Amino acid sequence: MERKILYPIGVQNFESLRRDGYAYVDKTALVWELANTGRYYFLSRPRRFGKSLLVSTLEAYFQGKRELFDGLALAGLEHQWKSYPVLHLDLNAKRYSCPEDLTAILNMHLEQWEKRYGDEYKDRNVDERFAQIIRRACEQTGDRVVVLVDEYDKPLVQTLDNEELADEYRSMLKGFYGVLKSSDQYIRFALLTGVTKLSKVSVFSDLNNLDDISMWNRFHSLCGLTEDEIRSDFDSDVERLATANDMGKEECYEELRRMYDGYHFCENSVGVYNPFSVINTLKKLKFGDYWFETGTPTLLVSVLKSTHYDLNGLLESEVSSDLLGSVDSMRVNPLPVIYQTGYLTIKSFDREFNTYRLGFPNEEVERGFVRFLLPFYSNARLESTLFSVSRFVGEVRKGQPDAFMTRLSSMMADTDYRIVGDSELYFQNFLFLFFRLLGLYVEVEHTTSDGRTDMVVRTSDYIYLFEFKLDRSADEALAQIEDRGYARPYAADPRRLFKIGVNFSTRKRCVEEWKVV
Repeated sequence: MERKILYPIGVQNFESLRRDGYAYVDKTALVWELANTGRYYFLSRPRRFGKSLLVSTLEAYFQGKRELFDGLALAGLEHQWKSYPVLHLDLNAKRYSCPEDLTAILNMHLEQWEKRYGDEYKDRNVDERFAQIIRRACEQTGDRVVVLVDEYDKPLVQTLDNEELADEYRSMLKGFYGVLKSSDQYIRFALLTGVTKLSKVSVFSDLNNLDDISMWNRFHSLCGLTEDEIRSDFDSDVERLATANDMGKEECYEELRRMYDGYHFCENSVGVYNPFSVINTLKKLKFGDYWFETGTPTLLVSVLKSTHYDLNGLLESEVSSDLLGSVDSMRVNPLPVIYQTGYLTIKSFDREFNTYRLGFPNEEVERGFVRFLLPFYSNARLESTLFSVSRFVGEVRKGQPDAFMTRLSSMMADTDYRIVGDSELYFQNFLFLFFRLLGLYVEVEHTTSDGRTDMVVRTSDYIYLFEFKLDRSADEALAQIEDRGYARPYAADPRRLFKIGVNFSTRKRCVEEWKVV
């Protein structure tokens, strides 16, 4: 009889997950270690990575709900099963468009806690009320308090492009979270989770006793799935997925790896899979861009618009660990927020200089990132842009350079420059996005170092060498291909070779001419 499994898509409560029989990858050994080797923690992870489930698991543990952990690793580690008063603050489920929104959700939680522990201070400000609740909860129960904050930064993430409102939220939360330090004598454990890390000069300046485990190797897989966990817990499900897609099982594992693996939250760590995409794929027996489709990265547009960022820097820049850990400098450098929101991940680490090189974690993220941004650099809606790319790929495969250059030129014409007004940067960013998307279907090498042409595109039958110029001429571009011998490495290749010189006019903001030889 075929094994039936309940996939916990959208299930973020540990108790209901366990009682209703949903699949659960056992993270409880790490949960126990976290709870018993320290007191104040912070964890940053991208959305849909299981932060809410982690918080709920800790809540059940600290409430002493032993029966929920039967059969899990924690059951063999914990022997006391003591119950503590738990204050669980969830800031996730709300839009924060004005200061009253944050005040309202803080009041909602405070009022719930005051019903249990007394409301003598209900007319005071939220900071003082929070402090008194912690004190009274400890005094009334005789046990220190556990404070769990889920998505602490949601109000701040939603207003990163509104400096005035973000500063107001930052001021409110700074005092509220600062209570955790002043109430240290009453607190057994505290964990704050979020997408972004705001440095100690802002929200956390009054809470400098947090242990940030976001880049600790020991806890790198606390949220997310490793390949060992998938093979251990879902091997038969992967086999079923392989059958449904006419693949061998190992071929199916390779596809899962290519699509959803690749997250590294510290140097020299095992890759972590996006759990949301994996369980959706196993349930629906179909590979898809599940994580990306649940939340479009509109924040990226705001960040790139405010910084006029050269997208080539996404994959070429190196960043320090200090910069990578904070989004406070977002208006100067958008890389930290792009990394922390999950669109980039650590690819390598230079120990000598303590710097990281970043890149896209997997194909789902790269494809979604490029597909979302490309319409902002072209004159078409997303659907039309993807149609143009598909036609472009077809023309590349058929050896029709004039046809695809006509299509490329039309995509760049009459854009409204919603992200950047600078023509040269617009041209560079469009080409970066377009050829990254094209590279998902044919082999594309993009390089601008001396001795190699700007772009090489290869198919089974053709090779295309591109050289791009700004305010020069297509003839000059072709002459550079010849003078520097860019075609020489392909002299013995049986495939037909096309040399394409392209000139972009910054005055007209379009491809002015191209020539093919």
